[in-house]
Amino acid sequence: MSKLFLKPEPTLADYQQYIRDMIVERGFHNTIANEFMLLIEEVGEFSKAARKAAGGTLANNASEQDLAGEAADIFIVMLSLCNSLGIDLEQAFRTKEEQNKQRQWR
Repeated sequence: MSKLFLKPEPTLADYQQYIRDMIVERGFHNTIANEFMLLIEEVGEFSKAARKAAGGTLANNASEQDLAGEAADIFIVMLSLCNSLGIDLEQAFRTKEEQNKQRQWR
């Protein structure tokens, strides 16, 4: 039985901690190189589901649930990768967005 818990209104830091705990509980200790490959794999699965949902060449359209699940997989792997690299993703976002606010956008 899982002991994982995510509070009802989590912060990004809460999600990152949840993923840290999940990795330990499930024994998913990957190398950084493997995590990057997993991220690319999940992005590919998301792309395939989006193509199906958009009426691509495959007969069976993906449901919103399929798309949401693939997006969640990307989020999970991205947080795990950030954890492995010691990145506080919330702080990284805030810092990058402050830089972006100073840029000239066309």
